[in-house]
Amino acid sequence: MVKTEAQSGAEIAARLQALGNEVIADIELKKNPSMAILTRALNNVYFDEDAGLIKLGDKKQNRYYINLNQAKKFMQTLLVAKQIKWLLEQQKPALSIRQLYYTLKHSIEGSKEETFDSQDESDPLIEDVEVMVDALREELRLIATPKGVLAGPMVVLDQTGDMLDFTKMGSAGGAVPPSVEENTFEIKECSADFVLVIEKFAVWNLLNQQKYWKDANCLIMTGKGQPARAERRLLHRMQKELKIPIYVFTDMDPWGYYIYSVYKQGSINLAFFSEKAGSPKANYLGFSTSDIKQFDIPRSAYIKLKDVDYKRLKEIEAYDWFKSPGWKKEFAAMKQFGYKVEQDSLVAKSIEFTAKEYLPTKIENKQFIA
Repeated sequence: MVKTEAQSGAEIAARLQALGNEVIADIELKKNPSMAILTRALNNVYFDEDAGLIKLGDKKQNRYYINLNQAKKFMQTLLVAKQIKWLLEQQKPALSIRQLYYTLKHSIEGSKEETFDSQDESDPLIEDVEVMVDALREELRLIATPKGVLAGPMVVLDQTGDMLDFTKMGSAGGAVPPSVEENTFEIKECSADFVLVIEKFAVWNLLNQQKYWKDANCLIMTGKGQPARAERRLLHRMQKELKIPIYVFTDMDPWGYYIYSVYKQGSINLAFFSEKAGSPKANYLGFSTSDIKQFDIPRSAYIKLKDVDYKRLKEIEAYDWFKSPGWKKEFAAMKQFGYKVEQDSLVAKSIEFTAKEYLPTKIENKQFIA
């Protein structure tokens, strides 16, 4: 459903205007004003095997004005849509989603009510508007705070007009900006042979200090745990534009496995975003149960699985995108093993082990879980 080409602000503003016109038409016809919104829940999400992506279905729910349980959310949705339309028409600088919340929050005259009580109310409505007008948040001139950093042989033209060389960002690396669209983050040069996505900043930081990206001629990126939208969108662009392999390196636990799947197939909550943020050709590099014996991981690195880990493992086992023979084998092996292992633990072998032995061996032998 998401368009493959960037959309103009005028196009999106026109669709927002059409939404407003529909509400006005309902009022003029003395009908209960309503808006139809695609349901963003597990029961309206499916896995497209051909595309290798989680996608949003076509089930819709109506949000009504004359409804005790929906009236406030109905009005809040219109407030969010109105402010976005103004940003687009005035061509104002992009706001953070928190700034949008503060822009819209105020007391309603003649009552004790606030337009919004917390940002937890406004954030989901932004996603509703994205779905209703078939546009990405970034196209609505709204941004979330990114977490990612990267390093490696890539030169980018930033929206400020500066050329950014990611081989010269020092020990901190280069930040993934809030917007990584072609008009704000134009990839000018890249000679990397592959992209390595690392779950944890500590592991990324060690590899950056060792200049692993230089020795392996690759890009290294981390989303510092569960990635934000910008990291996912940038990885998608790298897959599409650079056409080089993508390897994802996480902890050996259900949470790490799911982080990999978010980069690869997308997420349930943001299924409408997957077509512009998923990287279905990404490979799971590890850490995996077979690594324990192969690399002689010390017993001190084992962390016993808890009930919450087994529960999460059962949940992801049920997802269609984890039904391959490779993942079934991995899940069975983890249950039998009874432990999880964090990627940080590889330093117990030696500080250089991850960069000098583990990663080169896994990549050379193509030891991936598919």
